[in-house]
Amino acid sequence: MKRVKSYSSPYLLYLIATPIGNLKEMNPRAIETLSDCDVIMCEDTRVSGKLLGFFNIKGKELLSLREHNESSMADLAITLIKQGKKVVYMSDAGYPTISDPGEILVNKCIANDIAVSTINGSSAMLSALLGANLSKDKFLFYGFLDAKKVAREKQLKELENELYTIVFYEAPHRIEATLHSIYDVLGDRKVTLCRELTKINEEYIYGTVGELLELDFTTIIGEIVIVLEGKEKNKEVLSDIEIEHLCREYLAKGLTKKDAIEAICKENHLAKNQVYNIIKNLD
Repeated sequence: MKRVKSYSSPYLLYLIATPIGNLKEMNPRAIETLSDCDVIMCEDTRVSGKLLGFFNIKGKELLSLREHNESSMADLAITLIKQGKKVVYMSDAGYPTISDPGEILVNKCIANDIAVSTINGSSAMLSALLGANLSKDKFLFYGFLDAKKVAREKQLKELENELYTIVFYEAPHRIEATLHSIYDVLGDRKVTLCRELTKINEEYIYGTVGELLELDFTTIIGEIVIVLEGKEKNKEVLSDIEIEHLCREYLAKGLTKKDAIEAICKENHLAKNQVYNIIKNLD
């Protein structure tokens, strides 16, 4: 066991949360800490350089600590801190270590008796959750799903029985594919899609996953947060026999098997993959 009082420690690393869009959301304490520090480690020196320029912070040594060099740069940070330098780390937007580099740095600092202190600021996850029309009592932050379809759908299958609201991050070029995977694996749940948070084009889109799949995805740009409804408690679940019976009813009405699956999923909020596996061999 280790107990550490951050500001009584001889060595300290500052983790600074930065704006996710609107620069005016920068914490005054963060500005003061950046102004007083010796070395600023950051994800991208160009992005951080613009932020520093906006607040007229000059003359600081900027070092890039990113995913591919984090271990070696963490060692350098430890050396600088133990030499008496005041070192801070910040990612391009939001909190370091949350779907961003910084975890290795933090772990190595703790292992080397260097205290860690966070200076708060903007969070895309919390901003999206607050604006969503879903339960906020309990939630699960998942971050980014895998870019590959098979791996992504395996991850979603593991979340199938999660009762809490689930928060994902996603890139605009993958959002359509990700929504399709959510629909196929988890069914037509309520969802809020949030984009361009804190910026002039900030937008919240409320609906079900199926409704969002009708969007013109060329209009969905910028960084995206998906806030998804968890599994409903005590929801009546159709048996395989009941699903098969419904399908036969739709086929008798002249629907194709594909259209029957779509109708059953939409009306009963079932996952497409679940229904397909039950009735794929139905005559």
